[in-house]
Amino acid sequence: MKHALMAALMTVLVIAGPAAQAQTAPPAGAPPEPPAVELYSAADAQAVLDARILALKTVITLNPEQQKLWPPVEAAIREVAKLSAARQAERAKAPPPANFVDILDRIADAEAVRARDLKTVTQALKPLVASLTPEQQRRIPAFLGLREGAGGLPQPTAEIWLFEEEN
Repeated sequence: MKHALMAALMTVLVIAGPAAQAQTAPPAGAPPEPPAVELYSAADAQAVLDARILALKTVITLNPEQQKLWPPVEAAIREVAKLSAARQAERAKAPPPANFVDILDRIADAEAVRARDLKTVTQALKPLVASLTPEQQRRIPAFLGLREGAGGLPQPTAEIWLFEEEN
């Protein structure tokens, strides 16, 4: 019985396989498909940033005194995200790298600039984090995109969502 069922399934696959492929192939002489359209707009990026900031603030559950320390943090995050998106737009206009040394040079430049921007965020975070409970502090790293269990090892700044638009 098993062998008959397997033989029947194989027959169906052999017969239906070419028919299924024929359905997905474009007809001969058909015009080429139009290029893909970028669906992730600047407004989409802004909405995602707004949602992430709101989620971060919500998960921390700030008390009224801590709320007073939040505006500089949010301003720093928004500024860094804006600068990151601007850098990505500039890179899109740049000529392609001539060789691997150009690639490495561009990576070094990007890391240096992101490091400076990350320092802006850390400076804004220090007063707020100093006022947080250990439980509140524990909730922050995952929302920033920090790796769990990295053991203090350096993490590329491009992996942190503050710089997502730059990638």
